[in-house]
Amino acid sequence: MDWYLAVKTAHIVSASVLFGTGMGIAFFMWRSRAAESLQERLFAARYTVAADYIFTLPAVIVQPLTGFWLIHAGGFDPGEFWLVATYALFALSGICWLPVVWIQIQLKTMTAASLEHGTALPDRHHRLFRIWFLLGIPAFAAVIAMFGLMVVKPA
Repeated sequence: MDWYLAVKTAHIVSASVLFGTGMGIAFFMWRSRAAESLQERLFAARYTVAADYIFTLPAVIVQPLTGFWLIHAGGFDPGEFWLVATYALFALSGICWLPVVWIQIQLKTMTAASLEHGTALPDRHHRLFRIWFLLGIPAFAAVIAMFGLMVVKPA
């Protein structure tokens, strides 16, 4: 078995899961804003949070582990421009993702409370949703840029 290719495959698959799950749950959560009932919004919020724990979190762990292994096994200089840029982009994405997860939990909790009490969603819910959306822009841009750096490996 070629360990380099196996780890490289795991790296590519986890990057795809990271991006794909992120896009999927972002779409799912965004579209829930158009839902007519709070039950539909709560369904989206619950499964968005679950998907982040089930798919995104493991991918976030696998990415640096496989990446550093590939750097070492591939004989790359860890200080090469494209790698340093990738580290920075991964950090930026993580800095955006951590509050996003917290916001998703808050949105889920507020939606459940509104449903339970028969009240409208509070203004805080709408503010946090806007912040959630805005944090997604640099996070996704960073992931796309990381894909480009992995493919091109500019000097």
